[in-house]
Amino acid sequence: MENGAAQPVIVAIDGPSGTGKSSTSKAVAAQLGLSYLDTGAQYRAITWWMVTNGIDIEDPTAIAAVAGKAEIVSGTDPENPTITVDGTDVAGPIRGQEVTSKVSAVSAVPEVRARITELQRSIATSAEKGIVVEGRDIGTTVLPDADLKIFLTASPEARAARRSGELKSADVQATREALIKRDAADSSRKTSPLAKADDAVEVDTTELTLAQVIECVVTLVEEKRAGK
Repeated sequence: MENGAAQPVIVAIDGPSGTGKSSTSKAVAAQLGLSYLDTGAQYRAITWWMVTNGIDIEDPTAIAAVAGKAEIVSGTDPENPTITVDGTDVAGPIRGQEVTSKVSAVSAVPEVRARITELQRSIATSAEKGIVVEGRDIGTTVLPDADLKIFLTASPEARAARRSGELKSADVQATREALIKRDAADSSRKTSPLAKADDAVEVDTTELTLAQVIECVVTLVEEKRAGK
């Protein structure tokens, strides 16, 4: 490395929802001056487009036929990540229950994954200072050559409690069942399932505070940078 300049570092953070993935990824990117990409938001965005345009979510062929139509643009500032579809800000709508209940079905369609994966790779490789990319298949499929791969886990109970807190609902049991169902769908899909890469560092967040998880990941990234 010339003049001791830090090489751009690509960090992949995978894991099921409710593990603190988004909060951790954003905070780590902000702390280290890296870009940030929420790949789940991109799948939610294309799902929102399908729903809005009346595409039959039960029909993979119909989904595949229009997989390339939506123009999805992701802002990569960790302090203010944005996402638009065809110029419309969808950051709010994509978190709604309708999109949440359909995103696994849309995400399972190979043509959708191919389209979004290509988008993710181009964003990651063009990040000048490096990037933290969070999702479910980043270390295994999207960026198998990432400099550092982290897989966050937590018990279903802990994840449900966090998610129901985020969703402002007290029904932890229903949230837990929905999480387990979605994990099963995402782990068993044929194309790029939710999985831990062989060379990923697993961090169990069940007993950790968010601050501890962030500190742990920042340390891992700094060690990786120092060793380059």
